[in-house]
Amino acid sequence: MNYIWSKKSLLEFIEKSIWKVVKEKDYTFSDLFAGTWIVWRYFKEKWHSVIANDLQYYSFVVNKNYIENHKPLEFTWLFELISDLEDTEILKRKDLVLFQLDSIKNKKGFIYKNYSFWWTKWEEHERLYFSDENAMKCDAIRTQIEEWKKDKLINENEYYFLLASLLENIDKVANTASVYWAYLKKLKKSAQNLMTLKPANFFLNDQEHKVYNSDVNELVKNTSHDVVYLDPPYNERQYSANYHMLETIAKYDNPKLKWKTWMRDYSKQKSLYCRKSEVKNSFRELIQNIDAKYVFLSYNCEGLMSLDDIKEVMWERWEYWVFKQEYRRFKADKTESRNHKKDSVTEYLHYVVIK
Repeated sequence: MNYIWSKKSLLEFIEKSIWKVVKEKDYTFSDLFAGTWIVWRYFKEKWHSVIANDLQYYSFVVNKNYIENHKPLEFTWLFELISDLEDTEILKRKDLVLFQLDSIKNKKGFIYKNYSFWWTKWEEHERLYFSDENAMKCDAIRTQIEEWKKDKLINENEYYFLLASLLENIDKVANTASVYWAYLKKLKKSAQNLMTLKPANFFLNDQEHKVYNSDVNELVKNTSHDVVYLDPPYNERQYSANYHMLETIAKYDNPKLKWKTWMRDYSKQKSLYCRKSEVKNSFRELIQNIDAKYVFLSYNCEGLMSLDDIKEVMWERWEYWVFKQEYRRFKADKTESRNHKKDSVTEYLHYVVIK
């Protein structure tokens, strides 16, 4: 998925920094602002048990698949509906199920009627988030997944795998520059492609993992952790607005829509970490309530909190220090409207060893 400020280029920096601090080799890694999957997936594949959390439901869906799924999916209850499924090697069954979903008849549902050109062309604002065919295909697949769940033909692990696969693949054909704050006026080349369902393959291991869909400040009051990694929003742009389309497809709850770009109401998902007047107090509350051995915070040089703010708050829990790394700016942030003068950004990885 296209995700703002993805930490993909910083994974080795994060891991090596943690190595220098954490003495234990076998620990649970908790990513409490998990986003899509980049950081925690890296640590899951290093054979750590993983805990992840994010307030956005679409993120929860993706994380439920990639984190909690760690054994092959059997799809036992679909044997009578899908020919040859029972005789298919267990590791390949998910591919056959996706092929079945990929072949169902298109449906003119909520996504088609609100986010494709043909249905909205007579309205005040045409909306071109997806091609007509991709919008109908998304509706058909999303409806079928929910019907299978309702009829108990798939279990929870299978449900989140199928839903994560849909989210990842519909995102590839979205007609946006990168996020869903706005759509393009004409279909770009990738958006003209017909969506094909490819599997959201997860890493198999013997570890148990856990995913939450909670306000992080409330979550830490009732959970305990080994190594905590925090990657909160840096600026005043709300992620819930940037990814409202994925939220709607994930929930498929027919929300009331508003504004020119036809967004769902995200007022209950607004983060205090995106408010200059609130962020420091929210961060202090979070750090004070965390029950963990080590806490690491990713925060760049353009964040709402200053280095002094972060240092002050983290020192209150005991031994504090910081690592730093330069990296290239996310390409969607280079627009003239944002008037950035630098091509690179300094990432700080603050940490506190709690006693």
